[in-house]
Amino acid sequence: MRITDIEVICLRVPEPDQPCEWGEDAVIVKVHTDAGVTGIGEADSSPAVVKACIETPHSNLYCYGLRELLIGENPLEIERLWNKMYWASNYMGRRGAGIHAISAIDIALWDIAGQFYGVPVHTLLGGKYRDQIRAYGTFIPDSKPENNREIALNLVRQGFTSIKFGGGVFGDDPESDYQIVRHVREAVGDEIEVQIDLASKWRTTGHAAQMCKRLEPFNLNWVEEPVLADDMVGYSRLSRQIQPKLAGGESLTTRYEFKSFLEQSEVDIVQPDITRCGGITEMKKIYDLAQLHGTQLVPHGFSTGILLAASVHFLAACEHGTLMEYSQSSSPLFTDLMSNRLPFSQGYVPVPDSPGLGIELSEDVINKYRI
Repeated sequence: MRITDIEVICLRVPEPDQPCEWGEDAVIVKVHTDAGVTGIGEADSSPAVVKACIETPHSNLYCYGLRELLIGENPLEIERLWNKMYWASNYMGRRGAGIHAISAIDIALWDIAGQFYGVPVHTLLGGKYRDQIRAYGTFIPDSKPENNREIALNLVRQGFTSIKFGGGVFGDDPESDYQIVRHVREAVGDEIEVQIDLASKWRTTGHAAQMCKRLEPFNLNWVEEPVLADDMVGYSRLSRQIQPKLAGGESLTTRYEFKSFLEQSEVDIVQPDITRCGGITEMKKIYDLAQLHGTQLVPHGFSTGILLAASVHFLAACEHGTLMEYSQSSSPLFTDLMSNRLPFSQGYVPVPDSPGLGIELSEDVINKYRI
C-alpha cells in the first residue's frame, strides 16, 4: 500500500471577510492510498497556513512541503513518516503551524492503519481501558453575565457534572469575569465542577493571582491558561499561590515544549491538543512525560468531530485517560460535519469499536462550507 495523494480541505462558516469564532472554521486532511483506503485527520489551526505547509513545493533539504515527502510512502510506517516530516520541514515546521499540519496527517495515518488491520485505533495503541470517558462541557460565555445561568443549567440538564467556559468577553474585564463566574456557580450549585479558561487574557501573574483570590468563594476546579504558556515562571508562581488547580498547554507542540513546560510550570493539568501537538504519535510521548511528572493529562478539544474521535481513541488507550472536553459549539462544523459524531450521554462519551477512527464525513456539509 502506498500514499497516492494528500487532500487538504479548508472549511469556513462565515464569509472570509467576516469575524470567525472558535469552531467556525476547520482544515481537514484526507490521505489517499492505492489500496482504496483513505485516512482522515484535522488540525485546529489556521486552515490556509496548514494548507501551505502541506502543499508548498520544496526549496531546500529543510523546506519540504509535507505532501511531497509522503507521496509513494507506505502509510503504515507511521513513526518513520513522522520523523521524516519533522526533519525535512525543519525551517518552517519544528513548532507551531508546521507541527499542526503534521498532526493532521499523523491522525489520518493512524486512521488508515486501523482500517487496514480491521481494528479501532485504540487497539493499535495497546488496548482500551474503558468503554466510556467522562466529559466536561465547554461553552463560550454570553457577554451579559446573567444570561450564562441558563446556558450552564442546560449543560447540567444534559447530564454534565463538569463544565468549563472561556473565550468571547471572558478575561477582558475583572468585574465582568467575577459576575459571569458568580452567575454560573449560583445556577449550577455546589455539586457541579466548574472550570474557567482565560485563553491567556489575564496576562500578568499578579493580576491572575488577584483574580483567583477574588473568585475563591466559587470553588473553581481549575483555572486554565491565565497567562501565556511561554511564561513558565508565571505559571510556577501561580501554582504556589492559588487555590484551584492550574491547567495549560493547549498551544504547545511536540514533546520538547511539553518537557520544558512540565518541568518548569508546575501545573496540575496539562492540556495538549491532539490536532496541534504532533498528532497521536507525539501525544503518546507527551502522555508518558506527564505521567513521569505526576501531572494529569486532559486534552484540549474544541473543534470538529474528527478531533473528538481522535481524542476518545487516544484516551481510551491511556491508563489514566479519564476526562475529556466536549464542545458545546453550535457551529455546523461541529454539529453536522460528521454523520456519526460521537454522542454525549449522561456524563460520558462512548468509545467506538469500528475500524480506524470510525469517521464518516458529510460531503454535503463539506461542499457547503468549503473555501
